[in-house]
Amino acid sequence: MAPLILSADFARLGAQVREVLAAGALIIHVDVMDGHFVPPITLGPLIAGAIADLVHDAGGAIDVHLMIERPERQVQEFARAGADNITIHVEATAHVHYALARIKEEGVSAGAAVCPATPGPALCEVADDLLDVALCMTVDPGWGAQELIPATLGKLERMRGMLPEHVALEADGGVHRDTAADCVAAGANLLVAGSAVFESDDPGAAYLEVATAAASAQAR
Repeated sequence: MAPLILSADFARLGAQVREVLAAGALIIHVDVMDGHFVPPITLGPLIAGAIADLVHDAGGAIDVHLMIERPERQVQEFARAGADNITIHVEATAHVHYALARIKEEGVSAGAAVCPATPGPALCEVADDLLDVALCMTVDPGWGAQELIPATLGKLERMRGMLPEHVALEADGGVHRDTAADCVAAGANLLVAGSAVFESDDPGAAYLEVATAAASAQAR
């Protein structure tokens, strides 16, 4: 499971990231928003790089989710800032294959994402040797603390059936202790949780609670 720092207290960002790393998190999810593809604006490569340094020192990885228009223009900056995986949206560029190739040229794992209203095949059709991660938005992108859209569980199942086995299927949005197991049962093997973790008084304990719920589905 990957905690999403969008919901963290940015005045205590380093401390909160350390808390979830100490609790066992191996991946930290970083949302980058440009105010165009989605209305909010978040952070750029300088902040992402500072987070990457902290996470790498603890043996973890950074998963950068570019919710920006024409993401191929920014791939190099985020890769060189320390991203271990960069995910772009198929809705944000007319050149999905080229954008994924740019990511791979930087020596970084490459992902592609679809919004809830975008059919899964739009992503799965580019699932060739360039794609490492397929991200299914389970809420509309841009804001935290939303409830998971139930229909996206069926979409996860269909996408898992279309994707090569080596491609990780990531569920992003509305993931908490009551929905994590459903996402895993639908085929997701990487979950992103933001407000369920960082809006808690104890992010480390909250991370463990959601991760345990996800693990219960894997054990079935």
